[in-house]
Amino acid sequence: MRIDKYLWCIRFFKTRSLATEACKKGHIKIANTRLKPSKEVYGDELLLIRKNQIDYTIKIIAIPPNRIGAKLVDLYRKDLTPKEAFEKTELLKYTKDYYRKKGVGRPTKKDRRDIEDYNQTLEED
Repeated sequence: MRIDKYLWCIRFFKTRSLATEACKKGHIKIANTRLKPSKEVYGDELLLIRKNQIDYTIKIIAIPPNRIGAKLVDLYRKDLTPKEAFEKTELLKYTKDYYRKKGVGRPTKKDRRDIEDYNQTLEED
C-alpha cells in the first residue's frame, strides 16, 4: 500500500492529500530517508512522522484493507512516540500565551512597566 494511503487509512491525516503533501515536504521518513507519496510500505517498518511540531514514531503492524474506524487503528499501528515529545508542546503553549495578540490594543500600564523592566535587564547585561 502507498504510504500516503496508509497514513490516511490509519487516520493519521484527515485527507489523503494532506498525507501526500506531508510526504512531499519531507515530514515522513523511514530510517532517516525521506519518502515519496508513492512509496510502498509493508509490515514491521518504523515510520518517523513530523506533525504539529511533534516527532511521532509509529511501527506498522499490518496493512488495513481500506480506511478503518478510529477504534480499530491500534490493530494496524503501534505508537512508540516518547511522552517527552508531548510535554515539549505543552511548554510551547505556555510561552506563546505571554505574548499579546496583534490588534488587541495598547499595552496596559502594567504591561508597559513589565516591558520597561525587561528592556532594562537586557541593557544591564
